[in-house]
Amino acid sequence: MNLIVTGGAGFIGSNLSEKLLAEGHNVICIDNFNEYYDPAIKRRNVEELKNKKFKLYEGDILDKFFLSKVFSENQIDTVVHLAAMAGVRPSIDNPFIYYNVNVIGTLNILEVMKESNVKNMIFASSSSLYGNNEKIPFSEVDNVDNPISPYAASKKAGELLCHTYSHLYKFNINCLRFFTVYGSKQRPDLAIYKFTKALLNDEPIVFYGNGSTRRDYTHVNDIVHGIINAIGKLDGYNVYNLGESTTITLMELIKILETYTEKKAKINYLPMQAGDVLQTYADISKAKVYLAYSPKVSIENGLKDFVNWYKINHSFK
Repeated sequence: MNLIVTGGAGFIGSNLSEKLLAEGHNVICIDNFNEYYDPAIKRRNVEELKNKKFKLYEGDILDKFFLSKVFSENQIDTVVHLAAMAGVRPSIDNPFIYYNVNVIGTLNILEVMKESNVKNMIFASSSSLYGNNEKIPFSEVDNVDNPISPYAASKKAGELLCHTYSHLYKFNINCLRFFTVYGSKQRPDLAIYKFTKALLNDEPIVFYGNGSTRRDYTHVNDIVHGIINAIGKLDGYNVYNLGESTTITLMELIKILETYTEKKAKINYLPMQAGDVLQTYADISKAKVYLAYSPKVSIENGLKDFVNWYKINHSFK
């Protein structure tokens, strides 16, 4: 297959592209290498992928002329739309860029797909849509009309646009709600990366809250497995949770990282931040049935692998 992967140089995108290339597919990567975190990290990710089946287009999904050029130069089967402004807390400080990239950028892609007669898309959504949903685990049939951050609202808007284009133009779109993804090539702004870095450098870890918040951490290998299965199961408009369907507290997470880093955490407690949810917990029964999704990586094995990856790829004291 010929697949466009937007945000293909990022954390999830580069892991997905590597797997798609290994399976013999052609990957057309779109990335603007913005400075949300060090662009050199993403450039290294892409450097590892370069071969005759990989094309890189450096540009912005807000540039519709650029997108039209990419589509006109390639025969596209499916678009995997991962590009987005990520992060709950930064979206509160700068909601306008989140709206522009995550909503207008998605609209641009859908419009160019329509003009190019490309009808298959995977849309990367987020567990943040569930907000502080009191019913657990979170199910795709739950109401998600009460987001508590601009990031979550932008992802909800993206899902609604996908539904609209599926209805009007018979697009086949699977919206995948990712639950707290971690693993190799992880973004440096994410908790597991920051905690590992702090532990190995004997620096304090910043805790927002008392450590009792719970997350459904999902290894990137399982997310990639879910995306690839979803590519093969495109039929109309559907929404799926992709999580591990287990939860641990922030304090439990630190204890596991202490074991694998062989360090003792120094914790700096701060108040909970606006936009943070108390817990995430995925009901993955729908994805199991329709996508044959079956997560394999336990949090213990995933964190052990991440610490090893970090040690190999980073210098520390």
